[in-house]
This record gives sequence, structure tokens and C-alpha cells, in this order.
Amino acid sequence: MRAFLKKRELVRQHIDSFNDFLENRLQEIVNETGKIETDVGMEVHLGKIIVEKAEVIEADGSRNRIKPAEARLRNLSYFSPIYLEMTPKREGRESETEVVKIGMMPTMLKSKICNLYGLSDAELIEAGEDPLDPGGYFIVNGSERALVTIEDLAPNKIMLEKNEKYTKVTEVAKVFSKRSGFRALVTVERDRDGMLGVSFPSVPGQIPLIILMRALGLETDQEIVNTISEDPEILQCVLENLEEYLEIKNTQDAMEVIGKKVAAGQTREYRLKRAEQVIDRYLLPHIGIEPEDRLRKAYYLGRMVVRILELALGRREPDDKDHYANKRLRLAGDLMEDLFRVAFYNLTRDIKYQLERSVVRGKEPSVQTAVRADVLTERIRHALATGNWVGGRAGVSQLLDRTNYMSVVSHLRRVISPLSRSQPHFEARDLHPTQWGKICPSETPEGPNCGLVKNLAISSEFSTGVDELGVEPMLYNLGVKPIRKKGAV
Repeated sequence: MRAFLKKRELVRQHIDSFNDFLENRLQEIVNETGKIETDVGMEVHLGKIIVEKAEVIEADGSRNRIKPAEARLRNLSYFSPIYLEMTPKREGRESETEVVKIGMMPTMLKSKICNLYGLSDAELIEAGEDPLDPGGYFIVNGSERALVTIEDLAPNKIMLEKNEKYTKVTEVAKVFSKRSGFRALVTVERDRDGMLGVSFPSVPGQIPLIILMRALGLETDQEIVNTISEDPEILQCVLENLEEYLEIKNTQDAMEVIGKKVAAGQTREYRLKRAEQVIDRYLLPHIGIEPEDRLRKAYYLGRMVVRILELALGRREPDDKDHYANKRLRLAGDLMEDLFRVAFYNLTRDIKYQLERSVVRGKEPSVQTAVRADVLTERIRHALATGNWVGGRAGVSQLLDRTNYMSVVSHLRRVISPLSRSQPHFEARDLHPTQWGKICPSETPEGPNCGLVKNLAISSEFSTGVDELGVEPMLYNLGVKPIRKKGAV
């Protein structure tokens, strides 16, 4: 155990996650935006983002690289400046690239941008720090704030449920489709008559599966059947669904039906355009958001249908939501990514407004004056100081429990479930066998939070996962061949 704790510090997971956020995810968020377009013929192309070591700007304007001890004593925020390369382009002419300060980023203690990073025990003592302090928290207005790990259901994974109650729907397949901060719940449901329907955001009610398959580009019955399965029992259910919607013969007809649902009362052109937009943007966004991704979405829906019908035929069991393989833990880096994405979006909108306003007033637009650094900084500072996070979650950031060393480590290794405290949730509160070696079986509060607030076991380690985009080409290079079904597109 001593050797393990030397190799893996107790709160290393938060520090590693935050370092990954700084090195990779910040740039990804900037690349997602790419450029800021205005209505006055000017656009700003965004380049590299740079985060420097923590510092504070003094009253006389000087910049001082402070240590955490000083920030605590002087009630300051231990933040790092963020710089972004911006290239203004007006009437087709590109100006010189400018490096602009866009705001301040909270600095996690012992992370790569912390002034304590890499110091020896003697140097830490000289800086007024405890060499045993684990780090992994922030300092906002002089108070220490910890981001607690949040437990979430695994995104982009099909989960099967069976409805035993007296309802019309009997089997459900759900997937939380997640792409760059946006999360869409897509469900495929089978009712007592064997009819299959799909529901996803921005569409009122359900869309029958066959209509959606036609809209995604599978025009013939044979194509739809080949996409799903050749098994006789499954095929029977698919044919029943096809018979129900014989009048919908091609993609155009299907788009008309969806258009009437999402843009009722509008012109035909707008209805069709809106239907395409909704399908591309809100149906399984993790697969893609371009028109060329529609066929892949149809195949994915086909897989969901096969699973639902296998569940209905008793060949497969419903998924256990409380199994730890179906959970993902969101660490400090993930939470900061969500917050920064929203704050950065607000900043880009503000820059657009400032540039347009200066042109309307007859002034020469300047990127340096258009960027108001407070927009980004205050959004992040407010969330960290109050604990009210994006997405309506509260209590994400908490005041660090400094009762003793054990309470500090315990607080930084806490895992919180987002389920409501006032409802029973008996199964979620139970100790699940798959928590063995991952979650401490005894450290949980009594009362309403029992089983919903957990703590990591001492020997638990985090796996960080692999980028899905890199896995597919790797498999093809190893000789894996995609299954081509007979007659499939």
C-alpha cells in the first residue's frame, strides 16, 4: 500500500484531469468556434490559446506571480491569465495576428500552471506551504474551493429498460448522445402492439421508426430490413411496422411528415429545411451533424431496434443502470470544460457585439478593445464561488473541509450522484457488487444523502478512456473488415 500511494498520489486524478483540460480540451473548445463572424463585413479567426502561470494584478498595475499562501492571506483569487491568438479579416484582407488577453482561469494547486509545480519539500516550506498538502483544489477570493467528482450515466451507450407497469410502452432503448458539451437523449420505444417509435430533442412526441429510416435515406423496404436484421422473428416485427406506413414511400414524403411536426403552419420549403436541420443536429449528434452522417445514424438506430426486439423475445436482459460499467465519473477537468465552453461562447458573442458597435459609431474596429476580459473571468469566478454550475447543477464547487488532513483527502475523493435527495431511489442507494475495489462500502453519510454521496476506495485508480475517432482507423489497420450485409447500402 505504501508503494502504491507513492506511485499514485491520493488526489492525482483531479490534477491529471485539469492538466489534460489545459493541454488539450481548451484548444478543442477554441477550434469548435473557429472564427467570430460579424454583420459588418469583418471576421476574427481564432488561433492558439495560451495559459500562463498564476499571477495577480496589483493596484498599481504591476503583475505579481503570487504563491497560494499569499492568496489565502490577502483574500485574493489564485488565477492564471489566458491569451488567445486572433487574426482580424476585413473585406478579404487579413490583418496581423494579435495575442489578446481574454480573461483569467482558476489555477488548481499543484497543476502545471501552479507556482508550486515541481518544487521540493524545502522550497514548499519556504513558500509557506505544507509539503503534505495534496493540492487538487482552487483558491477563490481567499477561500479554498474543491470540485467534487460527479457520477453520471455513460454517454453514447445503448441502455435497455423493460416497463412492467400498466403502460402502453413495454421496451425502451435509451442513449445519451453527447457531442462537444451538448447532450441529447434519444429513445426508441416499442408499444404493446409492436409499433416502434423514436423520440429525440426538438421534436414533439414520437416519430415512427419507419418514417425516420426513410428520412435518413433508406427508401426501399429491402434497405430497411437489411439495416436491421435477417432473423425471422425480428424480421416479422419490422414487416408489421413497414405495413403500417405503406403510404410513406420515399425520403421526401418522410421529411414532409417530420416537417409538419417540427414546424407546423410554416411554408413547405421552411418545413423541409427545418426537418433536415433537426435530424442532423439533434438525432444522435455523437455520430455526426452533417448530412453525409445520416446513413450511419440509420444503422445505429437499426442496432437499437435489434436490441429492443431481442429484449421483447427474451433473448436479452434489461441493462442495470447501477452497474459501475455503465457509470462515468466527471472530474475537475470535465467540469471546468463545461464551464469554460459556456463562458467562452458568451465572450465570443460579446466580442461580436463590441466590434459591430464600434463600426456603427464610425470608429476603426480593434480586437484589443473589443475583448472585455471580465466577461469570461466573472462567469467562471461566479460558478466557482457559488457552486452553481452550467446545466442547472448546484453544489458542484464546495468549501474545502479543513478539519484535518484526513477530511481534506476524503473531500477531494468524494463522488456525488446527481439524483434527487428527496426521492427514495432504493436501488441507486444500495451498495452494488461492481463497486468492489472502486467505492468505499462504509464511508457514506447517514440520512437523506445515504448512498448518493460516496467516496473512492483508497486503491482505486482512474482510466481516462481513449478518443473514439482514433479507434476506428486503428481497427481497420489491424485488418478488421466492416460487415456488409446482402443488399445493404
